Amino acid sequence: MIKTCKTALTAFALASLPLIAACGEQDETPAETATRDDGTLTLAAGLGADEQLDTLRRAIEQSELSGVFEGAASYTMLAPRDAAFEALGEEGADLLREEQRPLLVAILRDHLLPGHLTPEAIGEAIDQAGGPVTMTTLGQTTVTFDRDGDRLSVATGDTSRAAFSGAAIAANNGVVIPIDAVLLPPKG
Repeated sequence: MIKTCKTALTAFALASLPLIAACGEQDETPAETATRDDGTLTLAAGLGADEQLDTLRRAIEQSELSGVFEGAASYTMLAPRDAAFEALGEEGADLLREEQRPLLVAILRDHLLPGHLTPEAIGEAIDQAGGPVTMTTLGQTTVTFDRDGDRLSVATGDTSRAAFSGAAIAANNGVVIPIDAVLLPPKG
């Protein structure tokens, strides 16, 4: 009987180890920026899932790039929130005017990356590289991803910088990553 009890206790202790170990693990991605997997949506529908992206949706419609977000190719959209456009003041409002369409298209292309990149994958790449990582946007601009503690950010050289802001949305053809600023080209 004692041997049976010891065997049962040993089996119970071994079975409990994964549960105990799981209690000590922490997700390195802050909950407010963790990716929500809405893989049944298109990228366009994913943009519609965040009410703080209304200005961006209008900009995409104005630029006539909407088809890109409904297609089969996979893209990651660095999505400036409404407050980011508001922070631009008159310049942000002017971007939505018909005569500014070429500039708007260029700016939006600088917010698009090829592929399906989540904040978690970007954070992993930064960790593996031991520092910032760079990518080229569809607008042929180099962006640099970096981390300050738990906070991820993206920059276009010395021109502009934006922090990841809110939960990313994984769609069936890409990822929407909300950011807190519009990445603008250098003035000149």
